[in-house]
Amino acid sequence: MTILYEDNHIIAVNKTCSEIVQGDKTGDEPLSETIKKYLKVKYNKPGEVFCGVTHRLDRPVSGVVLFARTSKALSRLNEMFKNQQVKKTYWAIVKNPPAEPEGRLEHYLVRNEKQNKSVAYDKAVPNSKHAALTYRLIAHSDTYYLLEINLETGRHHQIRCQLAKMGCPIKGDLKYGFARSNPNGGISLHARHVEFVHPVSKLTVQITAPVPEDDKLWLTIEKLV
Repeated sequence: MTILYEDNHIIAVNKTCSEIVQGDKTGDEPLSETIKKYLKVKYNKPGEVFCGVTHRLDRPVSGVVLFARTSKALSRLNEMFKNQQVKKTYWAIVKNPPAEPEGRLEHYLVRNEKQNKSVAYDKAVPNSKHAALTYRLIAHSDTYYLLEINLETGRHHQIRCQLAKMGCPIKGDLKYGFARSNPNGGISLHARHVEFVHPVSKLTVQITAPVPEDDKLWLTIEKLV
């Protein structure tokens, strides 16, 4: 677990593609529990330690995740995420270049619970939710392209689904049409940066997550930015 930021109310970590944010059917220890153990030891806290989940990243995705250390911070951050007051920037490595170097994608997503997958439509259909993001091409190697993405909405598998719909599935993302999996089992989508007004101090906080150190392509393409 790599800690990117910590104060009395918030802690942010750089999630790897093997870690989960919250407990699931796998039974693997989630980051919320790992953080509780870390805080208990570091601050010699007796009893139960508080660690609130404010948002999630899909398991195969890496990058910055925010947790709340107090109930006050949790309720305020939850409200901020709901009202889109936390600016989230992602990096995605794709094989196919987008038709335009930058643009805005707007779709209507329908979630399939059984397949744990979303489908993007150009127009509203029954049970669909509006999804929007902006992207721009910021670097490329001989064979791959790096897109920077800013979310306007937070839908299930939104970036993965919308980029695939555009013809640019994310490297390693078999579920959304990429041909091969990545060796580490993850996908090449990284929550690069978050920016928000601190829920207690009211100061602007900016947190950047370094790209995965165990992935040569990430390290190579980052140098081209």
